[in-house]
Amino acid sequence: DQYIKNHTTAAAKAVKLIDSQVRYALTGTPIENRLSELWSIFDYLMPGFLYGYDVFKREMETPIVKNEDKAAAARLQKMVSPFILRRLKEDVLKDLPEKLEECRYVQLEDTQQRLYDAQVVHMRESIERQDDAEFNRSKMLILAELTRLRQICCDPALCFENYDGDAAKLEACLELIESAVDGGHRMLLFSQFTSMLGILQKRLDNLKIPYYTITGGTTKNKRLQLVQEFNEGNVPVFLISLKAGGVGLNLTGADMVIHYDPWWNLAVQNQATDRAHRIGQTKKVTVYKLIVKNTIEEKIQKLQETKRELAEQIIGGEMGQLGGLGREELLELLGV
Repeated sequence: DQYIKNHTTAAAKAVKLIDSQVRYALTGTPIENRLSELWSIFDYLMPGFLYGYDVFKREMETPIVKNEDKAAAARLQKMVSPFILRRLKEDVLKDLPEKLEECRYVQLEDTQQRLYDAQVVHMRESIERQDDAEFNRSKMLILAELTRLRQICCDPALCFENYDGDAAKLEACLELIESAVDGGHRMLLFSQFTSMLGILQKRLDNLKIPYYTITGGTTKNKRLQLVQEFNEGNVPVFLISLKAGGVGLNLTGADMVIHYDPWWNLAVQNQATDRAHRIGQTKKVTVYKLIVKNTIEEKIQKLQETKRELAEQIIGGEMGQLGGLGREELLELLGV
């Protein structure tokens, strides 16, 4: 259903025009980022069942997401649950080896810590002096500033030219990779920043550790070739940009997954992990999440649970706390 989740796209509109007597939708993540995705799937399955989108947004999406309206959430859950057959991976794949998850925490020091603190002060002062109208107009700029903050956590070289100071997470990651390679493990490493993968490539070259790389610019044929070579060979490291490697890759040759940087939506990270933890995997899979302590990365971990609760609340029928990123939430993200 990846092609019809966004109801504004030409692909979604074209699919919904197909004349058919019966319709099914197969999805791993019916709510990946927003409730409108669930509406779009049902707009394909049963047009009009969840009303037009304007009505759905007014009566369900906005009350649930913005106002944490439990009555609206319960109403939506009761409407959609009779038409959803939900099977969890552990129910279907009885013989799948276990998956162990571990957060590896890193502490910033010296120059990197000062850069991070300066960016936080800059953002807090900017947000606090804006009135509501200015805040709403500058959401895209704020998002860019948040990205800059996350890049400083990964490696300040991502946003500061000629930076030659410390990069705590980079060093911790390389130590983890070297130790894993020495132990005979093979791993997938995910990052949202392709430029971060570029930095890792150079360091792996220096360490003489071979690797493959897939980003959004890798052609389909090349992807298939690299996947086959990785699964059949012994190259220990596969660097993958998160959005390029979230779906469609079978990489059971790996028994270890490293998430270099956290993403807001836990479902996206889990989809990436499942490139290794899937049918055909015979080894226990260990998943490492690299998190910089006392930074926005720890806050993102907490926000991930909000996204998980949104899906569970509607698909599983469990109530959870929901919230959007308003002024106070953003200021909280910047706190330590």
